[in-house]
Amino acid sequence: MSVMNDEWIIKMAEKGMIEPFAKSQVSKGVISFGVSSYGYDMRISDEFKIFNFKKTKIIDPKKFDEKNFIEYKGEICTIPPNSYVLAKSIEYFKIPRNILTITYGKSTYARCGILVNVTPFEPEWEGYVTISIANLTKKPAKIYSGEGIAQVIFFKADKICKVSYADKKGKYQAQKKITVAKIK
Repeated sequence: MSVMNDEWIIKMAEKGMIEPFAKSQVSKGVISFGVSSYGYDMRISDEFKIFNFKKTKIIDPKKFDEKNFIEYKGEICTIPPNSYVLAKSIEYFKIPRNILTITYGKSTYARCGILVNVTPFEPEWEGYVTISIANLTKKPAKIYSGEGIAQVIFFKADKICKVSYADKKGKYQAQKKITVAKIK
């Protein structure tokens, strides 16, 4: 497996792997997004699901209720202390069959106690990315829509996988909105 560089990412984006696509790093006055040396810094949309800790007694991933969230749309989302939000990427990804990704939160947010979690994009997964953003501090924390939230690193496999995410009809395939935990 090898890490893909910026030239490869631009070439694949031109074939529709990432839309919309920023082919250079945008950083003036914003948390950076766009192509980086060996990855792509995706942006966060203005749609959020803020976890409602007052309404929830227990979190059960097998029986997760959408009512556990308050829907919010705006340029800035404030995450309550010791809580989290779900959001989605601005970019729609279509991962080729021979590619796997790993995603890391932006260091600007991490240095403020805000952690970003995104699972790998498996071969042939496509959709808007559902992003979990946790505020580990005892104070409210701001996140900014339209700006960078996480860096996606692309790995090219030496061999094509036998079973892709599309082949197994994955439960989060082609998601268009913020998608909460679900069991098939």
